[in-house]
Amino acid sequence: MDAFDLHKIEEYREGNRLEAKAARRGLPGSLWETYSAFANTEGGIILLGVSEDADHSLHVSGVTDALLVVKNLWDTLNNSSKISVNILTDRMVSVESIDGKEIIVIKVPRAERTMRPVYIGKDPMTGTYKRNGEGDYKCTKEQVAAMFRDALPYPYDTKIIEGMDMSVFNSDTVRSYRNYFEVRHPVHIWNGTDDEIFLRRLGAIALSKEDGKFYPTAAGLLMFGNEYDIVREFPQYFLDYQERMDPNIRWTYRLDSNSGEWSGNVFDFFLRIYSRLVIDLPKPFELDNNDVRIDDTGAHKAVREALTNALANADYYGRRGIVVIKTPEYLSFANPGDIRIGLDLAMSGGESDPRNGTIMKMFRLLNIGERTGTGIPTIIANWEEKMHRTPEYKFSNDDISRTKLILPLNEEVMNKVVDKSGEVVNKVVNKSGEVVNKVVNKSDEVVNKPLNSTQLKIMQAIENEPDITYARLIQVVGISKTAVQNGIEYLKANDYLRRDGSKKNGHWVILKTPNS
Repeated sequence: MDAFDLHKIEEYREGNRLEAKAARRGLPGSLWETYSAFANTEGGIILLGVSEDADHSLHVSGVTDALLVVKNLWDTLNNSSKISVNILTDRMVSVESIDGKEIIVIKVPRAERTMRPVYIGKDPMTGTYKRNGEGDYKCTKEQVAAMFRDALPYPYDTKIIEGMDMSVFNSDTVRSYRNYFEVRHPVHIWNGTDDEIFLRRLGAIALSKEDGKFYPTAAGLLMFGNEYDIVREFPQYFLDYQERMDPNIRWTYRLDSNSGEWSGNVFDFFLRIYSRLVIDLPKPFELDNNDVRIDDTGAHKAVREALTNALANADYYGRRGIVVIKTPEYLSFANPGDIRIGLDLAMSGGESDPRNGTIMKMFRLLNIGERTGTGIPTIIANWEEKMHRTPEYKFSNDDISRTKLILPLNEEVMNKVVDKSGEVVNKVVNKSGEVVNKVVNKSDEVVNKPLNSTQLKIMQAIENEPDITYARLIQVVGISKTAVQNGIEYLKANDYLRRDGSKKNGHWVILKTPNS
């Protein structure tokens, strides 16, 4: 809004952030629909005394007695029987003179979520509007209910689900999470506790003030529960991953939460699809200061952040669920609900207000995702640097609110080896940036025979899922049982891996990363 130039009004057109009204007879009644719509969406500018021509161009027509119109504006804004809340300050309303004619400029900000819905009259179910394109549209009851949920002063995934107990948790998922946690925090004090204490400290269960008993929280149910129990609290809950790699087939691979073939919870969904999303990303042949290969790039971090954001910011009471799609051209992440602080503020970084703060914390404890308030800027910066493409956010405000992030893929670097600058190379780059024919250590001695593509994929899958099974490896890597077994034996024999614990309840430990 700060970039709007009053002296170039004729160059603008009405849109999702700009509305012009002639206001020939004073304050127009339709102003309040636009005020409500802008406040409930992304904000915008309302121009009074500016008319729209048949070709949709704008011209200054002027307002008669602008000061009286402004007085009527403030009188109505501060009348709670007409408008639910006044979110404007004096500096947001001004009278300007253009070519000898007076116009009124009203800059409506996006309302704080605790103030939404902003509505006309006494009934929010009939007086709430949102902006979509050039129009103001009355919100559905479902949209209004979503805004009231977001207005709560605490994340609603802290809600205690009475009537359920710890039996709703999938024990394999809890074990898997704890394995990840222990690998990343080997000396953490939580590691020696039993599951009930661990889940309490995690925020997955909480003490009810009503009867003094522990019950699952919404976050715990979503992260660790079984799908058939999750839908008891979240009837619209649905997670869907699709690979559309062949235009002649609807999807070449699909995983959804209601198949009954797996737990269907949020954490398992992340584990099952992340490795498939990143397996084709450019792989660096670059060594760190200890001559260990760096196999995680900004592109991988962008995908992790995008997936984590979709899962932690979803409105799980909303329809259509979370849909993640992989094609040869792009990766997309769509979730019900908008960005609660608005895209403008989220893009600037430094502030964070996840819809499911406890779920976000659970991911952060595994070092998945960026620090608070840097998620979206990090996604954009990393993707542009490594993939040379710009991510795109799309928002839908038709019948429900929905956020979609698209990460365009670059076929020129997919499945390629890249150096520090992201340039495609055919050889290994050492810590000094020099291209070498073989991987070397600090003494310039050749170390380790280079791993083949199958062995690298196995290592990547184990890095993503330390408790991964042979059956799961076959699925993720897309090779035969014999190939997986041979690959594992090679990696163990050459001190890349070891297995701790039993085949059923143990987990893999990476002893060193591939450096060739």
